[in-house]
Amino acid sequence: MTLDFAAVWVEWPMLLRGVAMTVWLTVLAAVLGGLLGVACGWARAWGPKPLGYAVACYVELIRNTPFIVQLFFVFFGLPSLGLKLSPEVASVIAMVLNLGAYAAEIARAGIEATPRGQLEAARSLALNEWQVITRVVLPPALARVWPAMVSQIIIVMLGSAVCGQIATQELSYYANLIQSRNFRAFEAYIIATLLYLGLAFALRQALYWAGPRYLFGRVGARR
Repeated sequence: MTLDFAAVWVEWPMLLRGVAMTVWLTVLAAVLGGLLGVACGWARAWGPKPLGYAVACYVELIRNTPFIVQLFFVFFGLPSLGLKLSPEVASVIAMVLNLGAYAAEIARAGIEATPRGQLEAARSLALNEWQVITRVVLPPALARVWPAMVSQIIIVMLGSAVCGQIATQELSYYANLIQSRNFRAFEAYIIATLLYLGLAFALRQALYWAGPRYLFGRVGARR
């Protein structure tokens, strides 16, 4: 068998558009899903019991169903309720919901590891609840669980490959399109694999760099 990677690389503008869309989906999902996960983790750890039960149901539902089913439900199911979404918006919503459920358990572990005495000390200094959460609880909690959170974000980024099934024009969508044109499936998927590998490595390094600087500051830097 003769490999012809040039037949795939000649379509580099498509691959570049696919990489850009994958990065865009991942950034939106990481930010929104991370915020959702932290909020749900807080609700499960220290929130009111009814809210904790509701969050637990959401977490178990998402964690025990395939991502592609969640994606199809958002894209094909919601229109039956009158909510029609573009492939890109549906992909973002599905990725946010998926990451939020897994991030909730990760954040919950970090939050529950915060000593109660630390909270009481913060409140004794006249800090309000928002200050207690953002300045006392979350920085060390995120520092504890940041490696797990980074891994989960990368998993969601790799899972975005199935979003091509609803015509979201991300990397796997263009890899399929290219191989359907030149019938070089082996070469197309090898290149797509290498691009995903590069994206995963770059994303991991970026998150490890950004976390201590913008999310948990010197707390994370000392770890």
